[in-house]
Amino acid sequence: MFTGLIENVGELREAHIAASHSKLVINSGLPLHEIAEGDSIAVNGACLTVESIRPSEGLLYFHCLGETLERTNLGMLRRGAPVNLERALPAEGRFGGHFVTGHVDAVSHVKSLRRSGQDTIIDIHLPADLKPLVIPKGSIAVDGVSLTIAQLADTYFSLHIIPWTSANTNLGSMKQGDPVNLEADIIGKYVLRQHNVPTSESNVTFQSLYDAGFG
Repeated sequence: MFTGLIENVGELREAHIAASHSKLVINSGLPLHEIAEGDSIAVNGACLTVESIRPSEGLLYFHCLGETLERTNLGMLRRGAPVNLERALPAEGRFGGHFVTGHVDAVSHVKSLRRSGQDTIIDIHLPADLKPLVIPKGSIAVDGVSLTIAQLADTYFSLHIIPWTSANTNLGSMKQGDPVNLEADIIGKYVLRQHNVPTSESNVTFQSLYDAGFG
């Protein structure tokens, strides 16, 4: 489980892409002495397992499945691309952002960018199959960054990016047409699933979700 609060912007050093899998090598500013082989790290919002570490060089190595390449933007990145990094949330950790699983729902593209005072407004194309899972002022993870949907249109949604987020994630270097990983809010997925499942198959109701604090 992740929070969508990015810890570090790494750099893709190498990508060995194959039909069935690939190896990604990322230069990271994370505290590598606190990371072990087998740990989970979200790379642009996609949960990957650390295969090996070279602390002296600041490098993390990941084995990336073919399915991950097909469902994320990781296979599209060029050498030198900035990538958002977040370690999995420890059990005793302070929670912020929103619940992010590291399972990317769709790859979309930046529709446009514009300035609004000190902020940046980013419009992102909305995939049709994600429409039921997004709402105005709802949460969404974009390349692993926990964000709030400011405006929602039929074919796109808008995000207001504050200067701190621009400076401390890869969103600050985004350009029109860039691919981005999207993960919808997991609570919306459960609500949608419950809505489509006959009551006899589940004990979960909208009232029980409200009583549990999800209202």
